[in-house]
Amino acid sequence: MKALVGVLALCASVAQAADMTVLRYVEQDPGDPPYATRILVTPAFLRMDGGEDGGDFVLLDRGRRQVINVMRDSRTALVFSPGSVPAPPANWRAKLDARPVAGGRQRYRLVVNGSVCSEGLLAPRLSPDAARALDELKTVLAATQYRVWKDSPRALQHDCDLANQVWSFGLLLKRGLPLSEREFSGRTREFESVRRVPLQTDLFRVPEGLPRIDAPS
Repeated sequence: MKALVGVLALCASVAQAADMTVLRYVEQDPGDPPYATRILVTPAFLRMDGGEDGGDFVLLDRGRRQVINVMRDSRTALVFSPGSVPAPPANWRAKLDARPVAGGRQRYRLVVNGSVCSEGLLAPRLSPDAARALDELKTVLAATQYRVWKDSPRALQHDCDLANQVWSFGLLLKRGLPLSEREFSGRTREFESVRRVPLQTDLFRVPEGLPRIDAPS
């Protein structure tokens, strides 16, 4: 009986490995029309795009901890690797306030140094591996995001950019998958759907012939 249980468990693992998770969101920047975001997740990769198989996309290689931004028109694949990020200052105070609501969800607010950096709904038990993959994506990009923030004019530097992109995003993503988000800037993100579909390995390959350029970190 133990052998049979082991075989069934192995079969279930293989079947899951042959699938991928597809998440769909609608995002909107202040003053701009909404746009679709599709996120594909497997144990080895995360791909983020606009919903078109043949369009530009961002690819996270979870094993190598690399992010590749594929831009077809410019025929370039920009490669981001983890870099060093300084520790938050001594006065950095980040807190995620979350309370249960209907349907097993949680309403949250990410507060940093008295400012509400993001707020919305999250689902602790919905696609936990997708939440982990998003956390891994932001971790790889954190050094680049910090450099962009540091090089920005002082008037455009905000603690919430550091919170959402560099130091405190893990407080949210380690707790669950965001269903709706509103950032301090007014940018919004709304969850539409999630499903499991058969794996399409070609969606996780960088097109042949595109030169890979290392991005500064």
